[in-house]
Amino acid sequence: MNGPAPGVAVEGAVLGATGMMPVGGAINVGGTMGTGITLGGTIKMGASANMPIMGINGFGRIGRLVLRATLAKDARVVCVNDPFLDPDYMAYLFKYDSTHGPFPGSVESKDGLLYINGMPIAVYNEKDPKAIPWNKHQASYVVESTGVFTEAAKAAAHLEGGAKKVVISAPSADAPTFVVGVNLDMYTPNMNVVSNASCTTNCLAPLAKVVNENFGMIEGLMTTIHATTATQKTVDGPSGKNWRDGRGAQQNIIPAATGAAKAVTKVIPALEGKLTGMAFRVPVPDVSVVDLTCRLAREASYDEIKLRIREAAEGPLLGIMGYTEEEVVSSDFYSSTFSSVFDAKAGMALNRQFVKLISWYDNEYGYSNRIVDLVKYIHNVERGPPQF
Repeated sequence: MNGPAPGVAVEGAVLGATGMMPVGGAINVGGTMGTGITLGGTIKMGASANMPIMGINGFGRIGRLVLRATLAKDARVVCVNDPFLDPDYMAYLFKYDSTHGPFPGSVESKDGLLYINGMPIAVYNEKDPKAIPWNKHQASYVVESTGVFTEAAKAAAHLEGGAKKVVISAPSADAPTFVVGVNLDMYTPNMNVVSNASCTTNCLAPLAKVVNENFGMIEGLMTTIHATTATQKTVDGPSGKNWRDGRGAQQNIIPAATGAAKAVTKVIPALEGKLTGMAFRVPVPDVSVVDLTCRLAREASYDEIKLRIREAAEGPLLGIMGYTEEEVVSSDFYSSTFSSVFDAKAGMALNRQFVKLISWYDNEYGYSNRIVDLVKYIHNVERGPPQF
C-alpha cells in the first residue's frame, strides 16, 4: 500500500522527508483520530449508524475504487449492479488491482453475494437502470459509474428503482455539477441527480478557486498530462470521434480534447470565458498533472502565490488540496486521496502577473474519494440539522 507523497499537506499536517511535521492543529490523518487512513483502501471499521447507504451501478475502475473509499469514510455500499460481471469475477477484480495493489481486507463471493470484510453486498446484472431494486436494499444514494448514463434524464431512471439521489461519476451536459471544496453551497435538496464533474475538473477547480479569490484571474490556459484510461486503444485502431484517439495508448503521447477547463466555469461562474484547455494522453497507468498558465489581475510574487495555496491546503481545502515542496514524480501520488496536490517546485512565474502552476492528482482514487464525499454531503443535507 502506498502512502501520501512526502511534503504533502495531509489533514492538518505536512508529510516531510523525515516523517510527520505538524502545520497547525492536531495531526488527523484521514479524518479519524488514530483509526486508520484513507489512502490505498485502508479499512476503517465501526462506522456510524447515520452513514449513507449506497449502491453502485457499473463496477469498473471508478465503481470499484468508490467501494474501497467507502470503507474508510463511514459510508456503506449494499448493492452493486453490472450487467457484465458475476459475483465471482467482481470479487476477483476487487481483490486484485494492478495499480493500487491488492485489497488489504477479505473478499469473497458466496451464494450470489459479494462479501467485503464480511459485509454482504447484493449483486445484480441488469442493463436497464429502472430494473435495479435499490429500494429493496435501502440504497438511497446511487453512484452511476457506467459512463453510459451521463444525462440527467437517463441517470434519473435509478429513482424508479427506489434511489433517492444519483451521483454521476462523469461530466454531465445537463445535471447540476459539483466539486467538493468549491461549490457545495450551491446544492439544494430538490436536486435528485447531480454530477461529480471529471477528475481533471476536480484537480483544476480548487487551484483556480484559490488563485481567483486571492489574485483574480484575467485569463488562463490549462493542459492536463493525463494517464491512460480504459477508453483508449492498446494498439492502433479506428476511433469514432477523433482519429488521433485511436492510436496505441502505450506507444504515444496523444493530444486530446478535454472539457475540464470549461467545466470549471460551471462551479466557478466568475471564470466564464476566461479559461479553456486541452489534454495530452501519456503512457502511464495512473496519476495525472494539471498545468495552469494564467494571467493575474493583481500582481504577486510566486512565493506569495505558494503561501496562499498552502494556507488553503491547511485551511478551507484541508483534505482536498495538498501542497508539496519535495522532488516528487507521478508515481509518488498513487492512491492519493487528494483532488489536487500543488507542486511548489514545479511551477514558475515569468513576471508578477503571468504564472505557471502545477498540481498533481490520482485521477482514479482521488476522484473516487470525492464521489463519496459528495454523497456524504448530500446525505447530511437530507438529514437536516441535529435534533435535540
